[in-house]
Order: sequence, then structure tokens, then C-alpha cells
Amino acid sequence: MKAFDPQLTLLDTSAEWCSFSHIATGKSTQINTWESSIVVDGMHCTACAINIENALKKTPGVLQADVNAASHRGRVVWCEDVTLPSHWMQAIVDAGYSARPAHDALRLEQRKKESRLALWRWLVAGLCMMQVMMYAMPEYVALPGEMTDEARHLMRWASWVLTLPVILFSCKPFFASAWLDLQHRRVSMDLPVALGMAITFIVSTLGTFDSGGQWGREVYFDSLTMFVFFLLTGRWLELRMRDRTAGALEALMNRMPESALRLLPSGEFERVLLRQLVIGDTVRVAVGEAFPADGVVLDGATHADEALLTGESKPIAKAAGDAVIAGSHNLDSSVTVRIEQIGEHTRFSQIVRLMEQASLEKPNLAQLADRLAKPFLIGILLVAGLIIALGWSKDPSHALMVAVAVLIVTCPCALSLATPAAMLASAGALAKKGVLIRHLQALETLSKVDTLIFDKTGTLTEDGLVLAKVEARIGMSQAMACQLAGLLAADSLHPISKSIVAYCQQNAAPLPAWQIIFKTEAAGRGITAEVGVPNRTAIYQWGSAEFCGVKPLQTTAVQAHLSDAHGWLASFEFQERVRADAAQTLAALQGARISVQLLSGDSQLATQHLANQLNIANYRGLCTPDIKLDMLQDLQKQGHVVGMVGDGLNDGPVLAGADVSFAFGRAVPLTQSKSDFLVLGSQLEHIALTVQQAKRTMRVVKQNLVWALVYNAAAVPLAIMGYLPAWLAGIGMAGSSLLVVGNAMRLRKI
Repeated sequence: MKAFDPQLTLLDTSAEWCSFSHIATGKSTQINTWESSIVVDGMHCTACAINIENALKKTPGVLQADVNAASHRGRVVWCEDVTLPSHWMQAIVDAGYSARPAHDALRLEQRKKESRLALWRWLVAGLCMMQVMMYAMPEYVALPGEMTDEARHLMRWASWVLTLPVILFSCKPFFASAWLDLQHRRVSMDLPVALGMAITFIVSTLGTFDSGGQWGREVYFDSLTMFVFFLLTGRWLELRMRDRTAGALEALMNRMPESALRLLPSGEFERVLLRQLVIGDTVRVAVGEAFPADGVVLDGATHADEALLTGESKPIAKAAGDAVIAGSHNLDSSVTVRIEQIGEHTRFSQIVRLMEQASLEKPNLAQLADRLAKPFLIGILLVAGLIIALGWSKDPSHALMVAVAVLIVTCPCALSLATPAAMLASAGALAKKGVLIRHLQALETLSKVDTLIFDKTGTLTEDGLVLAKVEARIGMSQAMACQLAGLLAADSLHPISKSIVAYCQQNAAPLPAWQIIFKTEAAGRGITAEVGVPNRTAIYQWGSAEFCGVKPLQTTAVQAHLSDAHGWLASFEFQERVRADAAQTLAALQGARISVQLLSGDSQLATQHLANQLNIANYRGLCTPDIKLDMLQDLQKQGHVVGMVGDGLNDGPVLAGADVSFAFGRAVPLTQSKSDFLVLGSQLEHIALTVQQAKRTMRVVKQNLVWALVYNAAAVPLAIMGYLPAWLAGIGMAGSSLLVVGNAMRLRKI
């Protein structure tokens, strides 16, 4: 049996893999199947990502593998009955790369060590390059007869000696990766680059050892050291830029502490790891620390920074009885908290999972680049071989150096990075504003949207509704009507149901003698329940006028109704407030030539009243989710690209059917939302901001793609014709990738 790295086998217990994995869900998911998030080191291009995916998929027990070359993150779906983390991680190691858990703080020192080593390789290449250039300069500037053969030969030997550290130390990652490519019969960016380096060094070495032979006319140590230095410079800067681009996810994940102070029965506190916490534990959170789980403050008062979790930029006051969110920071004073949710059930874990999902997704344009990358690299190798074959008889040295220039200059890095770098930069910037992207492809779709449909209650209006008026049938008091409505509405997530429940909790006593026997909810319409009352049972309905079979009130207020077997029982009117930024947001969207429509389940009169307030020309009330979906599909059939903005509760089918959709994350569990974008806070203006950012993103993507194509179209013919020396090819290759990533970084600021 194959031996595995002892460090990897430490991950083979469920207590360890649960820290970076969760139980996989889906229609085709097998029993005991996990989905793990990892970070992969040693990748340099899209071909690397494809190689890693192939290595993982060949491992027994691995059901699915996705690796993103731009974010260096991977997702592995595996069955614990067949394999373990050490097995499939070893497959990545055997493929020439390394992997670590996405949430592994213990590998930080290893990352620093690898970063320092990369810096040393760059410094050695730079110092040797400068010395080699000094020795090469006399041969370039000397007039015929001014430099003796002995002096020229001495300069070449000195250059050869100084190039050895570059080849043996600085170039080691290129050669190691290329050797693994050859062993596995695959191709990646490092293979043509390493071939170019090896050919240049061999040709120059032959010219140094036999200066009078056919290779002695010219040596290329200066070109070799120069393009190695520029390649390493490009990779170093690209790494730094990529880390900054993905900074929102890293910043979010690094907010969680490694341990917490848990209260013992003796009254003392002990420090334990987060995975040792259980629901019901009491922990103390000091000033400056992050809350380790979702919970409720028991003692103390403070302010919490929830900016990266809810989108709220201002610190939020927390006192006894207030809820706190895992990952938010305690700003003022020490508090004790009772744990109510831990691990993957916390809001923090849901947000991290959504951000990881976005960082792994490959948009359509990126998938196209992925499909082209490998054939393109193979084509480069064939073209280089053809150049050598055609030019060998005339001038072998020149033919080899032209082939080297072609191998280096035509690397498709810029093309592969053009789309994902821009979209990841935007995803990170939007996350800092409190907007999570579930699917990166949605950015491209959103940039084309010409129609946005808005829900009313909880979307254009505030989440909370206030009960303003109650009318009840003779024989039923208003208090009893409210209590019955609260009983039926309990556990519903609809804003009206939540409002009546909140009213009952504040103003009415419970009904211990009444009991729900069964209850069903029609999304967006109402609730039907059989209620056990003293000595009998009765069927009640709570919801819209149509659902309850009653006549709606002629009012602009939001209304709900109760009915039983005898008909109308009670009606309720709720006051709602338009969001403060609703008018500004809709004006901005209309200014961007996006048609705004309002579809609501409330009465036509209430819907018209709000539409007039917000200057919305197209509106309709009394809309069930089915009616909303039909109207959306009619717009799509007319050729419109339609977006939907809802609260994520009763608008699930419409959100799923829209070309692109938004939901407010506070209104619905994040993992249940059908939307492409989740607005964590309450700012409606983030809708317009996201639309604007999507348009900016696609402009940058197009700029990057145009540059990558123009660069290759111009550089390849020059290299083939021999007008592009190896050192300039190295600058072109590195500069091309840096330009693409640097252009994408402009999207980090909104």
C-alpha cells in the first residue's frame, strides 16, 4: 500500500476534516459524502488547474473536483467510505503541487517560508543578471579588433559561472514542474518556459566550452538571466496582486479566533479550541476578540463590528439579550455570551461557504480560455519544433534562439487570467460592501440586464411592519383575533407573519388551550391550519384576501385576513415604511436605462400607492409567485434580460427563473436562497451599486481579453521572424500577465 505524508494523515479523522469540510448536498450525492475546501500551492496557469483536477478525479472515492487558477482554491467532493483526505491530497502532491485546508491557520509559517524562498530565488536571479550584463556589455560595444579573443573568452566563462546559480536555484521550480509534466505526459505553462531556459543555457554553454565551433559565434547568458529575472518578478508581483484581490475572503476567514474562554461549572474559565464548543456553553469574549459562534449576550454591554458579515458599516450596540454573530469583533468591553449556533450552522460559515463557492466558479469566458489553454500550449511546442527543424541546416544556434523566444512569449497566462482576475476582484470588493456573489457568471449577466422586477414588502419597504388596525367578526375580540393569527403565523418567515407574531409577543398572552394539529403554507399567499380548541377542532386560514376567500379592504395599507368555515373572521392593517434609499436607487437604475417594474402580492391600491411614491410606471398588485413567474417569462420571451429583486422567502421560483436575481440575506437562511446575489445588510442602494460594478467588470474583462489577443497577435509573428530576443520575450510574457492582473485590481475599489 502506498505511504502517505505523515502530516497529511493527521487530517484523516472526522474531527480534523470537519474544520475545512461539510456534508455534501445535492440530488446525486452519495451517503457519507463530504465537500472539502482547499488551497493549492505551486500553480501558475490554467493548465495547472486542469492537471490537478485530473489527478483528483483519478483518485478512487473522489466524485468531483474543481480548481480555480486565479484564486488557487479548490473544492473536492469525496466519499469517506472509499477515501480519506490524505489520499486525495497525496494525489495533488504526486502531481507536483501541494494542498492545505482552506481554513488552516497552522500552515501560515509554511506559507511565509515558501514566500521567503521565492524572494530569495528572485534576488539571486537579479544579482546574477546585473553581473552577467556587466560582462556581456564589452562584447556589445567593442569595435572590431578592440577586444581580444582571450578577453572575450574570459567574459563568457565568468558569465557561465554566474548563470549556474540562476539555473540551479532560481529556475528550480520551472524545471521541477516541467519534469513532472513529462513524467505524467501532460503540458503546462512551465514546460515551454523550462525548455526555453534549458535550450538557451545548453547553446550558450556549448559556445563557451567550444568558442571556435559552430556554437561559439554568440552566447546568451545575459538574455537567459534577464528573462528568468523578469519571469520571477512577474510571478512575485502576480502572487501579491492575487492575494490582495482575494483579500475579502481571507480577511473574513481570518476573523475567527482559534480558541475561546469557556465557563466551567466551578465558575472559572478555561481556554478551549473552537471545535470543542457545544450549544449552550457560556464563553467570555474580551475586547478586540471575535465572537467564536452565534449567540446571545448574557452579561455586559459593548459594540460589535459586523461590517464584513452584514454590510453595516457602523458598530452595533450589544447588551444583555442581544444576538451576536460569529466572526464579528467585540469593540468596547468584555462580555459573556451563551452559544446558540456553532460550526457550519453559523451565519459566518454560511457566508464563507458562499464566498468560497464564488471563488471556485469558472465563468463562461474563463471556461473558454481553459479549453483553449492546453491546445494552445501544445501548438506552441509544435511551432517551436518546426522552427528548429526548418532553420537547423542554415544556423542551428539562431534557430534554437528563435524557438526559445516563441516558447516564452506565447504563454497564454494573460488570456487565462483575463476573466477570473477581474471577476474575483469585483467579488471581493462587493463582499466588503455586504453583497455576496453566489455565481461569478452572474456578473456578466447583470451587465446585460435591461429590466429589474422588484418585490414590495421587505424589499422596497422596511422589513418590520407595525399593526395599525384590527377588525373582527362579532363574537371575536380583537385580542383573540391577534392571538389566533399569531398562532397560525408562528414559524413563518413572511414579513407580515413575523410582524403579527412580534405584536402578539409584546401585547398578548399565549393561548395554552389552543394547539396546531397540522399546518401548511402556500408561499406568498397564506397559511391553512387545523387548530384544536376546547372540545373541538376548526380549520382557519391566514393570508391574503384571495387566499382567505374574503373581500379586500379598500386601503393603501398592507393587509392580511383570517377566515374559517363560516367565512370572514378578521382583517388586519399594517403600516410599512419605504426604505430611505429606495427612490435614489430606482432613479439610479432608471438613469442607467434599466426598466423598473413592481410586482406585489398586496392589493392593487397599496401597490399603486407605493409605485406613485417611487415613480414606477409598471406595477401590478395581487400577484402570486406563479403570476410573477409568468410575467417574468413573458418579458424573457420578448427578448429582455430580466433581473429579480426579492426578500428570498416567497419569491424562490421567481428568483430562480430570472436571468439574474438579488435577495436580502437577513430575510432568509443564506444556504436556502435561490438568488445570484445576496445583500447582507438593509441598503437597497447596493442593488444599483452592484449593477454599476457588473458593467465596470465586463469592461475590464473585455479590455483584458483584447490586450491578451493583441499582444499574442503582435508578439508571435515577431518572435517567429527572429525580431524578438529571449530577454524581451520574457519581459513581454511577464508584463502581459501583470497588466491583466493590475487592470483587474482597479475593480477592488467601488
